[in-house]
Amino acid sequence: METVKLSRIVMKLTPDMYPCLKTSELDMDIVLRYGFDALEKDDALDIVKYSISEYQKDALLH
Repeated sequence: METVKLSRIVMKLTPDMYPCLKTSELDMDIVLRYGFDALEKDDALDIVKYSISEYQKDALLH
């Protein structure tokens, strides 16, 4: 297992998405079961989608 910032995932695999994300979203910690080096582009897209939806859900609760 490895914990990384969402910004690291985005910059490596989907850098074109970087400007579309908020700083607070990019700063989120993501726990990767198989580590950073095992990630592929499709994995990164799924992580970004899920992270944004979770971030928005938390924002609505506050």
